[in-house]
Formats: sequence, structure tokens, C-alpha cells
Amino acid sequence: MAKDLLLEIGTEEVPAHFMPGILAQLKEKAGAKLAEMRLEYEDITTLGTPRRTALLVKNLAESQTGAQSEYKGPSVSIAFDADGNPTKAAMGFARGKKVDVKDLVVKDGYVYAVSKEEGKATAALLPEMLKDLIEGLTFPKNMRWGNLDFRFVRPLRWIVALFDTEVVDFTVANVKSGRVSRGHRFLSEGDFTIARAGDYVADCEKAFIIVDQNKRRDMIKAQIEELAAQHGGHAEITEDLLEEVTYLVEYPTALCGTFEEKYLKLPKEAVITPMRDHQRYFPVLDKDNNLLPLFITVRNGGDYCLDKVQHGNERVLRARLADAQFFFDEDRKHKLEDYVEKLKTVVFQEGLGTIYDKANRMAELAAFIGEKTGASEIEIAVTKRAAKLAKADLVTAMVCEFTELQGIMGREYALLDGEEAQVATAIYEHYMPRFAGDSEPATTAGRLVSLADKMDNIVATFSRGLVPTGSQDPFALRRQALGIVHTIIEADYQVSLQEITDKAMDLLQITDKEKRAQIQKNVEEFFMLRIKNVLSDNNVRYDIIDAVLRHVGSIADTYAKACATAEEIASGKMNEAIQAFVRVGNISKKAEKVQINPSLFALDAEKALYEAYSTVEEKVHVAIVKADYVKAIEEMQTLTAPINNFFDNVMVMDKDEQIKNNRLALLKNIDNLIKTIADFSKIVL
Repeated sequence: MAKDLLLEIGTEEVPAHFMPGILAQLKEKAGAKLAEMRLEYEDITTLGTPRRTALLVKNLAESQTGAQSEYKGPSVSIAFDADGNPTKAAMGFARGKKVDVKDLVVKDGYVYAVSKEEGKATAALLPEMLKDLIEGLTFPKNMRWGNLDFRFVRPLRWIVALFDTEVVDFTVANVKSGRVSRGHRFLSEGDFTIARAGDYVADCEKAFIIVDQNKRRDMIKAQIEELAAQHGGHAEITEDLLEEVTYLVEYPTALCGTFEEKYLKLPKEAVITPMRDHQRYFPVLDKDNNLLPLFITVRNGGDYCLDKVQHGNERVLRARLADAQFFFDEDRKHKLEDYVEKLKTVVFQEGLGTIYDKANRMAELAAFIGEKTGASEIEIAVTKRAAKLAKADLVTAMVCEFTELQGIMGREYALLDGEEAQVATAIYEHYMPRFAGDSEPATTAGRLVSLADKMDNIVATFSRGLVPTGSQDPFALRRQALGIVHTIIEADYQVSLQEITDKAMDLLQITDKEKRAQIQKNVEEFFMLRIKNVLSDNNVRYDIIDAVLRHVGSIADTYAKACATAEEIASGKMNEAIQAFVRVGNISKKAEKVQINPSLFALDAEKALYEAYSTVEEKVHVAIVKADYVKAIEEMQTLTAPINNFFDNVMVMDKDEQIKNNRLALLKNIDNLIKTIADFSKIVL
């Protein structure tokens, strides 16, 4: 008969952003432990609040499944003598495997020892397993308390461990397991007893603990939406804030507060940022998405004295908004352009000048990229103006206090100063993408300034020898490089990574040839890994990635070639062509020259291949110029039959050196043409 298993780890409040990872880790480790111990079950669930992390295993078997192991021994001729009696070899083998020699099994000309292990009772295995499970959890940050060597995310306060109705007895960090849990700090009567593992969720709810995080999240969202609707608006609910609030409370009750309408004159983000990022409040908008003088927050408790809680939250927010108003008013005493001069006082990186210097480099590099990608003179002028102003808001009072507003306040101040809308938009967009899944810059100026900013950061940091290694990436260069890759691909910018890097080094006044060569090498390798990530995320096979990504020229071209190759291979029509291409590549390695002399072709098969190659080469180059790589690959495939015919009828390694070298040169030219798209020898058929 199967029984439910409960493990509840009670702690002091765990940081909200740790909880999703902890719950996922606990579920994964529990599943692995149960599989390792041959314990069958129906389902595993992990539940959590700030003060408790729980594991529920439904219908866990009462005993292990039996195990049978088979060990191969000596051959029959060695194990038994002529009369069929076991030899010393057989007896020694049986003794070593702890079986009777009579029980040895003969199979395939060898003897085998079969060992059967009876399954142990689950109840006997659980104490050690649950203790190991708790001690095996890892966290971003650990704590120690008292004189214990034990480390955990927060101090342990209680442990509940039940196998149906029976307590699983063990001790961790001087905390003994039992059946007593703790209710809500303020709403419950304190500790409560859990009689049966299957009653856990219901018992928690009686103690004012909504232990199921999914139910708690749904309750919070529904309460927020209902409150917002009652006040004639809708709440702006972001998933990250909703998740954070979910793990800040055990029994949620939403409440709505107000603030003075005068603060609505501030830029929308200047109100929302202190509200959402600093106080964990949800802003309320009207049907036109204009901000209303309302906010919604979630209390960890019931509706008792809710008006006093509302008043307290309003006082806190009022102080934050008053600060924002003061900083805004102070900033508006000057134009955004006036703050550019102050950038001379802010160091960019050691030995690399100030942010003012960086802004000048950004303007030049952005213009350079714009020229290479066909931007108009007007677009380049907008780009240079935006680059000059892009970092100015970093020294404003508002951004110094609310750093999340960098770029946002630059845009708002630029608009208030009468700058072109395109300039203001580019100032905002140049930080994009800010995080995984964020949008790319949508305007030409925004893209160019974004690319210049990120490339300057990467090349400047690499010039100091600070190339990210392992998990260490203090300047977030991997994220910035991914942003560059996504932006270039989305905009389809045909620009050489090497040219951009060279220009960035020129602007940084890096003149040492060896250092420049090393930086180029590091940048290419760094971006190669980022492109691999992007292609993998788009479900391009690893072998296709390896075939295309031999070096990085144009990022957009490399991505397009990989996608075209993947598309053609997925069609299933390329197998024969790939085999032919690989054969050409293998033999052409022996070529000493690439110059072809058509007069030396004597056989029909080699003449036919040369004529086919001459025709296809022109068509492939036309397709490549148009970036139509599917067409280029399709044209290459027409060489399959002439290549096969060539190998069937021509002896490449002719005794005549001139004829041999000419044939090898033909194959080498074909191989070079094919590899303008991919090295098909890396494709796994």
C-alpha cells in the first residue's frame, strides 16, 4: 500500500527571489533520490512561503522494488572440469559474489552470478534520505548561526517529516523532526499539529497559511485586479513583481492606497519606479494607460485595521514621491546638454578616461557603423546627437537616486528641452535590450548608439585583460554581446565584426599590434559563443552550427547561413550532396595550387565537372550578394551528379603531375565555393 510523504523545512524568512530556485532544486533532488533508492511514487510537489519549504510525495511505495544484478564470470571451459565439477576458478568467483557455486548460471559460454536484493521498507530508508536532502540543498548565499558548522539559507526553526501518519525521526542542526508546524505570525494561534501528510495543505490553510504558491499567486492577482476595477482602472502587473510578492506573504490581502495628483505631472516612470521597484506596489492605470493617483499593495495578513495599513503605506510612498519631485525640479534647472560637461568628472574604467570620453567615442563609432550599414546622413546626424546626450542623465539627481531610470530620464529631459523625438527615443533605446527577453532598439539611431555603447564596453574591458571566464562577468559583457548579436540579426546589418572592433580600438587609441591582434581574437571567440547560443535557442542543430561557424565575419550573414543550411538539411534532399561535398573536401586537401588550366582536361567527366562548376560558381556568387543562401545551397547541390561522375570515371592522382595538380585545383575551387556557406564535413547524417 502506498502512503504520502511530507517534508516541511521551517526557517526564518527566505529572500523572495531565492524561493523559485529552492523549490525547483528540492523537487529535482527528491526525484533523483527516490529513483536512486528504487522507491516508486505517483507525483512530487514542492510548496513554499517565506518561512517554509515543503515537499509532498503522493503515493510513495512502502518498500523498495527488488533489484537483480548479473555478474559475468569465467568461461565454461575454465569454470568446470571434464566431469562437470566446478573448478577453483568457479568457486572463487562464486565466493567473491557471495552466491553458492551451485547457483551459477551458464549463458553464452560463460558462467554468471545472479544476485537478488530484496527491497527494504521505505520507513527505514526515509530518515537518512530526508536528512541528506536538506543538507544537500545549495543557495546563492548561506548563513551560519550559533556555534554550528551547518550552513543554510536562513536558520532552521522546525522540521515536519511524516510518512502518512508516522513521524520520520531525524535531526538536522539540532532541530528534531516532528509533526508540529507554525501558523501565521499574527493571524494564527501559533503552532499546529499535522496528523497526516495528506492533510498538510488543508491544515496550513486553517492556520492562515496559503502554502501552495500557485494558489497564492492566483489569489493575489485576482484581488489586485478586482480592487483596480473597483476604482475604475486596471493594474499594471508584471510577472517578476507578482512572483516576488507571492513569496513575500503567507496569507495575502490586497489593499488600495492613494497619492496626491500633483505627482502625476512627473514623468510616468518617475512615479512608477519608486512605487514598484522600491515599495513593491502595483500602479493603477486608466483605460488610456494614463497613470491614476492610486496604488495597490499586498499585506501579509487579513483585513483587520486595513485602513491603518493603507495610511502607513501612503505615508511611505508620499515621502518617496516627494523626493522624486525634488530631484526632478533640481534637474530641470538645467538642460540635459548642460550635464554632458559633468561627465568629465565620472571615470569610465581605470586608464580609459571618463564617461565624457566614452560618449565621444560612442558618437564616432555609431556614425562609423551607420556608414557601413547604409544609414542616411540625417540618421547619422540624429545618431551622433543622441550618442552625445546618451549618458548625460547619469549625473542628474533623479538617476543618482533611482538608477533604474537611466535612459528613461534622459529621454524625458531631452523631450522637455525640445530635442528631436528621434534623439530622445535613441537615448532611451541605447540601453536595450536591458535583460533576457527585452525588446531590441526599434529606431536606426537607437540601434547604432546601442551597438556603439556595447562594443565600446566590450573592447575597452578586453583591452584591460578582463575577458569573462567561467561564471565571472562583473561587467555583464555576455549580456551586452548577446544584445549586439540580437540587434544586428534583427536589423540585418551587413557589417564586419572585425571592422567594428578595429574602429573601437582606434578610438581607444590602442596602437600596439600584438595587443590589437589579441583583442581581435578574444572578441571573435567571445561573439562566436554568443552566436552559438542564439542559434541553439532557435533550435539549429549543433553540427550545423559547427559547420557554419568557423569564424565570424558578418554576424547577420553567419546567422542567415546557419538558418538556410538547417532549412535545406531538414528537407532531407541534401544527403547525397553532402556526401559528395565531403569527398571533394577530403581529396582537395592535397591540392598545392588553385589555378585551373582548362586545356589540361582530357576526359569527358572532368570537362563536365569544370563546366558545371563554372556555371554554378557565378550563380552562387549572385545569390550570396543577395544574401539568398537557400538559393546558393540549391545551386551547389546541382554539382552532386557531376562530382559523382567525376570520381567514378577519373583517376585524380594521375602519374602526370600537371594533370594531377589540375584536377586537384578543380576540386579545391569547388571545395572553397562550398565552404563559403558551410563545412559540410561536420554535418552528422
